[in-house]
Amino acid sequence: MKLATWNINSVKARGDRLVAWLTEHRPDVLCLQELKGLEDTFPSVEVAALGYHIALNAQKTYNGVAILSLDPMSDVRLGLDDPTFDEQARVISARIRGATVMCAYFPNGGALDSDKYPYKLAWMARLREVLDARFDPEKDALALCGDFNVAPFDDDMARPEEWHGGVLANPDVRAALRHIADFGFTDVVRGFHPDGGVYSWWDYRGLGFERGNGLRIDHVYCTPRLATACVGAIVDRVERAADETKSGPSDHAPVMVEFDA
Repeated sequence: MKLATWNINSVKARGDRLVAWLTEHRPDVLCLQELKGLEDTFPSVEVAALGYHIALNAQKTYNGVAILSLDPMSDVRLGLDDPTFDEQARVISARIRGATVMCAYFPNGGALDSDKYPYKLAWMARLREVLDARFDPEKDALALCGDFNVAPFDDDMARPEEWHGGVLANPDVRAALRHIADFGFTDVVRGFHPDGGVYSWWDYRGLGFERGNGLRIDHVYCTPRLATACVGAIVDRVERAADETKSGPSDHAPVMVEFDA
Protein backbone atom coordinates (compact mmCIF):
# COMPACT_ATOMS: atom_id res chain seq x y z
CA MET A 1 0.00 0.00 0.00
CA LYS A 2 1.27 3.45 -0.90
CA LEU A 3 0.24 6.33 1.35
CA ALA A 4 1.02 9.96 0.58
CA THR A 5 0.47 13.31 2.23
CA TRP A 6 0.61 16.68 0.50
CA ASN A 7 -0.13 20.24 1.50
CA ILE A 8 -1.39 21.39 -1.88
CA ASN A 9 -1.77 25.07 -0.90
CA SER A 10 -5.10 25.64 -2.72
CA VAL A 11 -6.73 22.85 -4.67
CA LYS A 12 -8.57 25.40 -6.80
CA ALA A 13 -5.26 26.83 -7.97
CA ARG A 14 -3.55 23.44 -8.35
CA GLY A 15 -6.27 21.01 -9.33
CA ASP A 16 -4.43 20.27 -12.55
CA ARG A 17 -1.29 19.36 -10.61
CA LEU A 18 -3.31 17.12 -8.30
CA VAL A 19 -4.89 15.18 -11.15
CA ALA A 20 -1.56 14.86 -12.97
CA TRP A 21 0.20 13.69 -9.82
CA LEU A 22 -2.45 11.09 -9.03
CA THR A 23 -2.31 9.83 -12.60
CA GLU A 24 1.46 9.41 -12.45
CA HIS A 25 1.94 8.02 -8.93
CA ARG A 26 -1.36 6.23 -8.15
CA PRO A 27 -1.07 6.18 -4.34
CA ASP A 28 -3.60 3.97 -2.63
CA VAL A 29 -4.31 6.81 -0.20
CA LEU A 30 -3.56 10.53 -0.45
CA CYS A 31 -4.03 12.98 2.40
CA LEU A 32 -4.34 16.62 1.36
CA GLN A 33 -4.04 19.80 3.42
CA GLU A 34 -4.79 23.47 2.80
CA LEU A 35 -7.54 22.94 0.25
CA LYS A 36 -8.50 26.60 0.81
CA GLY A 37 -11.98 26.22 -0.60
CA LEU A 38 -15.38 24.61 -0.25
CA GLU A 39 -16.45 21.38 -1.92
CA ASP A 40 -17.31 23.09 -5.19
CA THR A 41 -13.64 24.06 -5.71
CA PHE A 42 -12.45 20.45 -5.52
CA PRO A 43 -11.97 18.58 -8.84
CA SER A 44 -14.20 15.74 -7.69
CA VAL A 45 -15.23 14.57 -11.16
CA GLU A 46 -11.65 14.29 -12.41
CA VAL A 47 -10.41 12.61 -9.22
CA ALA A 48 -13.31 10.15 -9.14
CA ALA A 49 -12.65 9.30 -12.78
CA LEU A 50 -9.23 8.05 -11.65
CA GLY A 51 -10.95 5.60 -9.31
CA TYR A 52 -10.66 7.52 -6.04
CA HIS A 53 -13.20 7.79 -3.25
CA ILE A 54 -13.20 11.27 -1.72
CA ALA A 55 -13.77 12.48 1.85
CA LEU A 56 -13.55 16.22 2.55
CA ASN A 57 -13.51 18.55 5.52
CA ALA A 58 -13.64 21.82 3.62
CA GLN A 59 -13.69 25.48 4.58
CA LYS A 60 -13.95 28.66 2.55
CA THR A 61 -10.62 30.38 1.82
CA TYR A 62 -8.57 28.75 4.59
CA ASN A 63 -7.49 25.35 5.88
CA GLY A 64 -9.37 22.30 4.57
CA VAL A 65 -8.29 18.65 4.48
CA ALA A 66 -9.18 15.60 2.42
CA ILE A 67 -8.53 11.88 2.13
CA LEU A 68 -8.56 10.22 -1.29
CA SER A 69 -8.60 6.42 -1.41
CA LEU A 70 -8.72 3.77 -4.11
CA ASP A 71 -10.52 1.56 -1.57
CA PRO A 72 -13.87 2.44 -0.02
CA MET A 73 -13.74 4.42 3.23
CA SER A 74 -15.85 3.98 6.34
CA ASP A 75 -16.22 5.69 9.73
CA VAL A 76 -15.30 9.09 8.28
CA ARG A 77 -14.92 11.59 11.11
CA LEU A 78 -14.28 15.34 10.98
CA GLY A 79 -12.49 17.44 13.55
CA LEU A 80 -11.40 17.01 17.15
CA ASP A 81 -14.84 16.74 18.81
CA ASP A 82 -14.44 20.21 20.28
CA PRO A 83 -16.14 23.35 18.93
CA THR A 84 -13.22 25.44 20.19
CA PHE A 85 -11.08 23.92 17.45
CA ASP A 86 -13.52 22.56 14.89
CA GLU A 87 -14.49 25.93 13.42
CA GLN A 88 -11.28 25.43 11.45
CA ALA A 89 -11.31 22.46 9.06
CA ARG A 90 -8.04 20.82 10.06
CA VAL A 91 -8.71 17.12 10.71
CA ILE A 92 -10.38 14.22 8.94
CA SER A 93 -10.04 10.49 9.53
CA ALA A 94 -11.34 7.34 7.85
CA ARG A 95 -11.09 3.57 8.04
CA ILE A 96 -9.39 2.07 4.99
CA ARG A 97 -8.46 -1.59 4.56
CA GLY A 98 -8.53 -2.28 8.27
CA ALA A 99 -6.45 0.76 9.23
CA THR A 100 -7.34 4.30 10.23
CA VAL A 101 -5.82 7.22 8.36
CA MET A 102 -6.00 10.61 10.06
CA CYS A 103 -5.14 13.64 7.94
CA ALA A 104 -4.23 16.76 9.92
CA TYR A 105 -3.23 20.32 9.16
CA PHE A 106 -1.65 21.67 12.34
CA PRO A 107 -1.92 25.41 13.02
CA ASN A 108 1.13 27.39 11.96
CA GLY A 109 1.17 29.56 15.05
CA GLY A 110 1.77 32.89 13.35
CA ALA A 111 4.19 34.60 15.72
CA LEU A 112 5.15 33.92 19.32
CA ASP A 113 3.46 37.13 20.49
CA SER A 114 0.18 36.46 18.64
CA ASP A 115 -2.88 34.62 19.92
CA LYS A 116 -2.33 32.06 17.16
CA TYR A 117 0.64 30.58 18.98
CA PRO A 118 -1.10 29.52 22.21
CA TYR A 119 -3.93 28.27 19.99
CA LYS A 120 -1.42 26.03 18.21
CA LEU A 121 -0.19 24.53 21.46
CA ALA A 122 -3.74 24.02 22.73
CA TRP A 123 -4.75 22.44 19.43
CA MET A 124 -1.85 19.99 19.61
CA ALA A 125 -2.76 19.09 23.19
CA ARG A 126 -6.35 18.47 22.10
CA LEU A 127 -5.17 16.21 19.28
CA ARG A 128 -3.34 14.04 21.81
CA GLU A 129 -6.51 13.84 23.91
CA VAL A 130 -8.47 12.68 20.86
CA LEU A 131 -5.86 10.04 20.06
CA ASP A 132 -6.07 8.72 23.62
CA ALA A 133 -9.87 8.64 23.50
CA ARG A 134 -10.26 6.97 20.12
CA PHE A 135 -7.34 4.58 19.70
CA ASP A 136 -5.17 1.95 21.36
CA PRO A 137 -1.66 2.24 19.88
CA GLU A 138 -0.88 -1.42 20.55
CA LYS A 139 -4.01 -2.72 18.86
CA ASP A 140 -5.00 -0.16 16.24
CA ALA A 141 -3.31 0.35 12.88
CA LEU A 142 -3.22 4.15 12.70
CA ALA A 143 -1.40 6.59 10.44
CA LEU A 144 -1.39 10.28 11.37
CA CYS A 145 -0.36 12.24 8.27
CA GLY A 146 -0.12 15.85 7.28
CA ASP A 147 1.48 19.23 7.62
CA PHE A 148 2.43 19.36 11.30
CA ASN A 149 4.07 22.80 11.07
CA VAL A 150 6.89 21.58 13.33
CA ALA A 151 10.47 20.67 12.47
CA PRO A 152 11.26 18.07 15.15
CA PHE A 153 15.06 18.28 15.01
CA ASP A 154 17.67 20.77 13.90
CA ASP A 155 18.70 18.54 11.00
CA ASP A 156 15.13 18.81 9.70
CA MET A 157 16.08 22.36 8.70
CA ALA A 158 18.67 23.35 6.13
CA ARG A 159 19.48 26.53 8.07
CA PRO A 160 18.39 25.95 11.66
CA GLU A 161 19.81 29.25 12.84
CA GLU A 162 17.10 31.03 10.82
CA TRP A 163 14.28 29.13 12.55
CA HIS A 164 15.43 28.57 16.13
CA GLY A 165 12.97 29.97 18.62
CA GLY A 166 10.21 30.52 16.06
CA VAL A 167 6.79 28.92 15.92
CA LEU A 168 8.06 25.94 13.89
CA ALA A 169 11.11 25.06 15.97
CA ASN A 170 11.16 26.08 19.61
CA PRO A 171 11.35 23.92 22.74
CA ASP A 172 7.65 24.23 23.60
CA VAL A 173 6.28 23.31 20.19
CA ARG A 174 8.76 20.46 19.86
CA ALA A 175 7.70 19.19 23.28
CA ALA A 176 4.07 19.35 22.16
CA LEU A 177 4.93 17.25 19.12
CA ARG A 178 6.86 14.76 21.25
CA HIS A 179 3.77 14.42 23.44
CA ILE A 180 1.81 13.43 20.34
CA ALA A 181 4.55 11.05 19.21
CA ASP A 182 4.64 9.48 22.67
CA PHE A 183 1.13 8.20 22.08
CA GLY A 184 2.89 5.29 20.42
CA PHE A 185 3.92 6.60 17.03
CA THR A 186 6.98 6.08 14.89
CA ASP A 187 8.06 8.89 12.57
CA VAL A 188 8.45 6.55 9.59
CA VAL A 189 10.09 9.08 7.27
CA ARG A 190 12.73 9.76 9.90
CA GLY A 191 13.27 6.03 10.19
CA PHE A 192 14.45 5.87 6.57
CA HIS A 193 16.40 9.14 6.74
CA PRO A 194 17.95 9.12 10.24
CA ASP A 195 20.62 11.69 9.38
CA GLY A 196 18.12 14.36 8.36
CA GLY A 197 18.64 16.62 5.38
CA VAL A 198 15.31 15.58 3.85
CA TYR A 199 12.89 18.49 3.49
CA SER A 200 9.23 18.83 2.49
CA TRP A 201 8.69 22.60 2.47
CA TRP A 202 10.60 25.46 0.85
CA ASP A 203 9.54 29.07 1.14
CA TYR A 204 8.52 30.80 -2.08
CA ARG A 205 10.33 33.86 -0.79
CA GLY A 206 14.06 34.05 -1.29
CA LEU A 207 14.10 31.18 -3.80
CA GLY A 208 13.98 28.67 -0.97
CA PHE A 209 13.70 25.61 -3.21
CA GLU A 210 16.31 26.72 -5.69
CA ARG A 211 18.74 27.44 -2.85
CA GLY A 212 17.96 24.26 -0.94
CA ASN A 213 16.67 26.14 2.08
CA GLY A 214 14.04 23.65 3.21
CA LEU A 215 12.32 22.29 6.32
CA ARG A 216 10.77 18.92 7.10
CA ILE A 217 7.39 19.81 8.55
CA ASP A 218 5.20 17.26 6.71
CA HIS A 219 5.13 13.94 8.50
CA VAL A 220 3.71 10.42 8.61
CA TYR A 221 3.43 8.96 12.12
CA CYS A 222 2.40 5.31 12.47
CA THR A 223 1.49 2.99 15.31
CA PRO A 224 3.47 -0.28 15.50
CA ARG A 225 1.17 -2.37 13.31
CA LEU A 226 1.86 -0.04 10.38
CA ALA A 227 5.36 1.13 11.30
CA THR A 228 6.72 -2.42 11.22
CA ALA A 229 5.26 -2.90 7.74
CA CYS A 230 6.75 0.30 6.29
CA VAL A 231 9.33 -0.47 3.59
CA GLY A 232 10.18 2.96 2.21
CA ALA A 233 9.67 6.71 2.46
CA ILE A 234 10.53 9.51 0.03
CA VAL A 235 9.79 13.16 -0.67
CA ASP A 236 8.76 13.96 -4.25
CA ARG A 237 11.02 16.94 -4.94
CA VAL A 238 10.14 16.79 -8.64
CA GLU A 239 6.60 17.94 -7.89
CA ARG A 240 7.94 20.93 -5.96
CA ALA A 241 9.90 22.07 -9.03
CA ALA A 242 8.14 24.47 -11.39
CA ASP A 243 6.44 23.10 -14.49
CA GLU A 244 5.41 25.55 -17.19
CA THR A 245 2.75 23.16 -18.52
CA LYS A 246 0.75 23.38 -15.28
CA SER A 247 0.00 25.87 -12.53
CA GLY A 248 2.84 26.77 -10.21
CA PRO A 249 3.82 24.26 -7.53
CA SER A 250 2.77 24.23 -3.90
CA ASP A 251 5.48 25.29 -1.48
CA HIS A 252 5.23 21.75 -0.06
CA ALA A 253 6.25 18.51 -1.78
CA PRO A 254 4.30 15.26 -1.44
CA VAL A 255 5.66 12.80 1.10
CA MET A 256 5.17 9.14 0.14
CA VAL A 257 5.53 6.02 2.26
CA GLU A 258 5.03 2.40 1.25
CA PHE A 259 3.85 -0.53 3.33
CA ASP A 260 4.31 -4.22 2.72
CA ALA A 261 0.66 -4.82 3.45
